[in-house]
Amino acid sequence: MLLLKLSFSTLCVLFSLIFIGGYVSSSGVGLSCPDWPLCPAGLVPMKEFIIEYFHRTVAATTGIMVFVTMFFTLRSKETSKSTKIASMIATGLVVGQIILGAIVIVEKLHALLVTMHLGMGLILFIMILTVFLDVRQISKSHLQKPVYL
Repeated sequence: MLLLKLSFSTLCVLFSLIFIGGYVSSSGVGLSCPDWPLCPAGLVPMKEFIIEYFHRTVAATTGIMVFVTMFFTLRSKETSKSTKIASMIATGLVVGQIILGAIVIVEKLHALLVTMHLGMGLILFIMILTVFLDVRQISKSHLQKPVYL
């Protein structure tokens, strides 16, 4: 099932993003690239911006994957209403994360904003985890159906 693989991939990339974001925050390189959305060199990352640039690139990839996951979740006739709602909440949270991420940079890593950014990321993770677990359950139920000759 395509949606199962997609939701699992989205979950893995999102987990990686949270891990990278934690590194960016704890290592103090969060403002190494003081402009948003691109670093001063534009699309080509300079050596001193590479960690923050990598974080933003993974964030953009994650955002696209969450949108694609929502698209396929909404199109699926097998997913429940709660799964569709979780995927729409996840997509709304991605938009919120993009906006909040920009505000975090503009406000020079204000502690409250950074904490809100992490909290919103964890809720996003829970929504994608919910989608994945629901889709996995649907996939398992298809495998367990008896075959009558």
